[in-house]
Amino acid sequence: MGLKRYLVGLLPFAAMVMVECFDVGLTTLSKAAMSKGMSHFVFVVYSNALATLILLPSSFLFHRTKRPPLNFSLLCKFFFLSLIGITVMQNCVFTGISYSSPTLGSAISNLVPAFTFLLAVIVRMEKVDLRSSRSRVKIMGTLVSISGALIVTLYKGPSIGSLPVQSPSIPSEGSFPSQPSLFNMLATKSNWILGGLFLVIACLSLSIWNTSQAVILKGYPSELTIVAFYCLFGTIQCTALSFFAERNNPNAWKLSPDIELISVIYSAVLGSAVTYSVQTWCIHKKGPVFVAMFKPLGIAIAALLGVIFLGDTLHIGTVIGAVVIVVGFYGVIWAQSKEEEKESHGFDWLPTSSHRTPLLQTHMAG
Repeated sequence: MGLKRYLVGLLPFAAMVMVECFDVGLTTLSKAAMSKGMSHFVFVVYSNALATLILLPSSFLFHRTKRPPLNFSLLCKFFFLSLIGITVMQNCVFTGISYSSPTLGSAISNLVPAFTFLLAVIVRMEKVDLRSSRSRVKIMGTLVSISGALIVTLYKGPSIGSLPVQSPSIPSEGSFPSQPSLFNMLATKSNWILGGLFLVIACLSLSIWNTSQAVILKGYPSELTIVAFYCLFGTIQCTALSFFAERNNPNAWKLSPDIELISVIYSAVLGSAVTYSVQTWCIHKKGPVFVAMFKPLGIAIAALLGVIFLGDTLHIGTVIGAVVIVVGFYGVIWAQSKEEEKESHGFDWLPTSSHRTPLLQTHMAG
């Protein structure tokens, strides 16, 4: 009985690791498709439309008896989720990366845990008491995990198994490269800032999506139905946006039967239907901060899978950053597990300052 309960408790962790692995594959395939000229606006429409065709019949089939009744208020909430989580978030991610780089996108994505934690505190889904050991560990763990992800993203260091070789070359007279013009430097910097702004908006949108789902799930605990309508409304919204963005390019809607079709199918099945369902289930079971904390961990997973399957070189910065991420991640999950233990058993795992004072007074009085 104890082993079964332990394995059930591990399901959310295993599910989120699986989601991050799927996300690595989605990033790789979508980049390959868009490098051939596929519009990211159209890509989002096709992937969510196919996901809707999978999820909507499934939700009515599996939840036809236990699904709470739908009403106009709920549909409006689903529409809002789609607006934030698909139309704004997904399109801002692709637009931001096109203006800047995937590296900046990976670095800025580490804001998601911080944004989600802050929003969860605002809506009182997370309790923060700086006198409590659990709250202090959770805050420090979040900051440490974000720092580790920044190390993985921004610091490479020497490769493992080889010594750094320095071979400085002194250019001959007259062979110095020409300096870029001031206009080009300003244009590049402005594009980088604009791309960063889009990426920050995407991170904030994802955090709002995580927190909003948790609120909706309290009153409507049917994960598959929420995800189905989420994709449906997202398809409608993104179709309208795509018609506007690609109004002068009707060829953008053509789907080639190669990497473009493969990426759309992968995105619809694993990137939308499976991923959204798993994330929604984990938010329902463990809360939005738990799901958000896997975003920095996903960067370490991507680096590890790249070494195993793509033959990428393993660097010192990746190892150091991954260790830091795991330490911070473990701190947050440990604190959260102690909170759940306290709620189920009614005791605290470490005394707070408010607990210590009465004990001291009692000792002095004796």
